[in-house]
Order: sequence, then C-alpha cells, then structure tokens
Amino acid sequence: MIVDLQMIPETFDMLHAGLTASSVLLLLLAVSRKSKVIEKVVEKPVEKIVEVEKPVEKIIEVEKVVEVEKVIEKVVEVESKLATASTDSAMQLLSIMQQEARLIDFLKEDLTAFSDEDVGAAARVIHTGGQKVLKDYVTLEHIRTEDEETRVAVEDGFNPQEVRLTGNVTGNAPFHGTLVHKGWKAMSMNLPKLAENYDASVIAPAEVEL
Repeated sequence: MIVDLQMIPETFDMLHAGLTASSVLLLLLAVSRKSKVIEKVVEKPVEKIVEVEKPVEKIIEVEKVVEVEKVIEKVVEVESKLATASTDSAMQLLSIMQQEARLIDFLKEDLTAFSDEDVGAAARVIHTGGQKVLKDYVTLEHIRTEDEETRVAVEDGFNPQEVRLTGNVTGNAPFHGTLVHKGWKAMSMNLPKLAENYDASVIAPAEVEL
C-alpha cells in the first residue's frame, strides 16, 4: 500500500483541533469513570459479623439453676427436721405401754419354750393394758369408713401415705379393689408432761425389792 505523504495536512485547522480536544475529553471521562467505580468498590465498608446471643439458652440455664437450688433447700429442710425431731414422746409412749401392758417384756421374751395357752394368757394381759393406754392418751380414727372385704374406689389424687395399693397395680386412678384393712390415723396424742431433767430414755426402771 502506497501512502501519499502530500495528502497529510501540514497544519491543523479548527476542525482538527476540535476533534483532538473532543478525543482527549472523552478519554479523560472514561478514565475518571473507571477510577470512580474502583473507588466505590474499595470504599464499600465490610459488614462486621455480629455474634447473636441466644437469650433462650440463657433463660433455660437460669431455670435449671433455680430448680437445683429449690431441691437443695428441700433436702436441707428435711435434714433439719430430722436432726431436731425429738424422740421423747415415742420413748414415753413405750414406757407407758410397758407399765400398763408389759409390752417390752413380752416382745423381748423367748416364747419357744411356752405353750400356746401360756402365750394366749400373756397376750390377753397385753391386750387389756394396751387398750387402756390408747383410750387414755391417743385418739384414733379409721382412714376408710367402708366395711372390710367390700369393693371400694380409690379416686385420683389419693394420699399414698393413707392408702396403700397392693396386688396388680396398673393404669391410673380411679382404682377399684377390695378393702382389706380400714387403716388407722392418730388424730391426737395427749401424753403426760415430763418433769424437768426427766430421762425419757429410761423405758422401765430396774426393780429392787427390799
């Protein structure tokens, strides 16, 4: 290809100058736009990852701690009652049963050498004396008022300390069964007031005849 150098203009006229200026301006605009895009991408802040707390788990942990503390308080309360419970009344009642019915003597005796008639005679003495003690110092009532050997219903919410279920216990209340024993409940107990410095552990004093 032959280029005629004479065709190349030796001087710039106004048209060429305008074209040159427009080209330079377009080039500058293109460069500025690219730089702005880069700046926007670079300057965009990185979002911080915020650790989200789990308040539900904290609430559950607090509830567990409270439940454990309540259990500990109940155990301490029971231990405190057991530690402070007095046995004087029980010992006093044993002493009265020994005095009136010779109960301790009978229970501690080896009965293998005695006949049934002898044991029956001793039991009659204990029965009479024991009845007197209960009549004088203890008020008893039956837990169930129905006749024994009759069918009864044990409703939902019954007190397992007052009613003991035996046999084939399955399912939920109400339960239906045969009343084997009415049960007993002490409504009151009025034992004689012990004198000061009285040793209740002495169930029966040793007797010396002079």
